[in-house]
Amino acid sequence: YRFVDAAAFARMVADDAFLEYATVFDNRYGTPRGPVEDRLAAGGDILFDVDWQGAQEIKNRMSGDQVSVFILPPSMAELERRLKARGQDSEEVVANRMARAANEISHWGDYGYVVVNHDLEETATRILSILRAERLRRERQTGLVDFVKALQGESG
Repeated sequence: YRFVDAAAFARMVADDAFLEYATVFDNRYGTPRGPVEDRLAAGGDILFDVDWQGAQEIKNRMSGDQVSVFILPPSMAELERRLKARGQDSEEVVANRMARAANEISHWGDYGYVVVNHDLEETATRILSILRAERLRRERQTGLVDFVKALQGESG
């Protein structure tokens, strides 16, 4: 996280320095464009933890090379229990988050993958499996065309 004051945040919005940004529960959040583009250019992966609107904004602002995973709670009661157990939010904030959860969940069909978070460790394992499989997609394997051509040349 990088914290900036309201004026700096407004300047960053005006300068198109964010891939996505939003105000959520009276807090402003944004994903800076520069570090993301630098990491991707270096061949790395980026994991975003954003709501469905942020995911749509990122999808619209970047090339089509995203993999989207929607993480569902096992139940609404469990979601509420987990929010309260974190101990970070007041009852009012938890109630607001629960009120927004149904709308957020209604967008699950917009994602390429859906994982139900029954267990954090298992959920992380599933997400890593998705990442590994996506890295093996033909179009993501750099140098594959030249490799195949070389193989074909060896057999001729």
